[in-house]
Amino acid sequence: MNQQQTSSASRAGSTASSVVLAMLFIGLMFFILGFVTWLNGSLIPFLKIVCELNNFQALWVTFAFYIAYTVMALPSAAILARTGYKRGMTLSLAVMAVGALLFIPAAKVGHYGLFLLALFTLASGMTLMQTAINPYIVCIGARESAAMRISIMGLFNKGAGIVVPLVFSALILSGFDQKAAIDLAALEPAARALARAELASRLITPYLVMAAALLVFTAVIHFSSLAEPDLDDAGDSAPVRLGEVFRFPQVVLGALSLFVYVGVEVIAGDTIGLYGQQLGVANYAVLTSYTMAAMVMGYLAGVLLIPRFISQKTALQASAALGVLLSAAVALSSSQDSGLSQLLLGWAGVPAVPNTVFCLAALGLANALVWPAVWPLALQDLGRHTASGSALLIMGIAGGALLPMAYGHFADASGPQSAYWVMLPCYVFILFYATLGHKLRHWGDGSERALKRA
Repeated sequence: MNQQQTSSASRAGSTASSVVLAMLFIGLMFFILGFVTWLNGSLIPFLKIVCELNNFQALWVTFAFYIAYTVMALPSAAILARTGYKRGMTLSLAVMAVGALLFIPAAKVGHYGLFLLALFTLASGMTLMQTAINPYIVCIGARESAAMRISIMGLFNKGAGIVVPLVFSALILSGFDQKAAIDLAALEPAARALARAELASRLITPYLVMAAALLVFTAVIHFSSLAEPDLDDAGDSAPVRLGEVFRFPQVVLGALSLFVYVGVEVIAGDTIGLYGQQLGVANYAVLTSYTMAAMVMGYLAGVLLIPRFISQKTALQASAALGVLLSAAVALSSSQDSGLSQLLLGWAGVPAVPNTVFCLAALGLANALVWPAVWPLALQDLGRHTASGSALLIMGIAGGALLPMAYGHFADASGPQSAYWVMLPCYVFILFYATLGHKLRHWGDGSERALKRA
């Protein structure tokens, strides 16, 4: 009996240690994802100068990056079915390394199309990684503690978003401020082309280092003891067609909610540097860090409050309502006065920013809990359609490709500040989903009866 207890305790300790080890590896990959993703916020204003772009053209960065999640979602699932999860992770890191290496010829010739190809390749590797690590983090431990593990991974991801603009600014933009950008525009064409080429060449060494680091991580994961996840595939094994999932309003409306959410998250995180540059903010290259810091605060609040004090539904409603208020504040508040940031952050020595920029950064707080709250609401009651529902939700990431482009169009047409009104209807839709949409179980007349039952 004692031997059995000792053996059981040994297995439990081994299981606990394997979960911790797996979380360390997955946490590293979430950090890598965050580092590469939120680099875009600093890259957009940089490439706008290097490639002489307007707002709409500069935001092709977000399109090339996020459209990969839609294009590559189903191929990534097929790859994982053949390779398994661990080999899929190593393959994803290798593809990301190729994407980082493509920045080197792009920087040498200064061709915007090559930069976009490099970004698409990077994001293709990230799509494969996302497809692997999200179910992995759910399945490596008890299902009832999965939300806590996802929240911790979110902190890794958004923590990287705080660090990366600071690193980018230190390595790439050292000695290049707003005045230097104005002086560059005033040069003769030949001299300006030479200066732009010199500026673009600053990307070569950092992306070469990134590619090397990704290849090192590829080897680390490949030779690690990371085990395949124990996926719960029990139940009805009948084949499911993707089209069948459209019968369920909660997941279709959930995918639309994620579409608009990712769109506004990218607008808040990736256009803030561009907007700050146009307002003449001295530290525009690090403004994405402000948005990411607000998101980290939101994640911490979620860890502390959900579900002990508030439900996921209530958190989603509060997030959407805050998004509505802050969207209006971004469009209406002062682009000159910096009283808000001085009042709230001055004590910490954080450089002051205009009120409109501060409200844009504060949207990170409104955005933080939308993704983790929508997923469980959207997948509820799907049964054997859960996998296809998950694929549909992943495709909602395309909002990060399209909505920033809409912002860029309106920014060129009517001004960058008024263009932020495009976010308002997005948060209104999320509020609808949090209040009513997630309860629907049937389209048409049946939905009213479903609501009464809910």
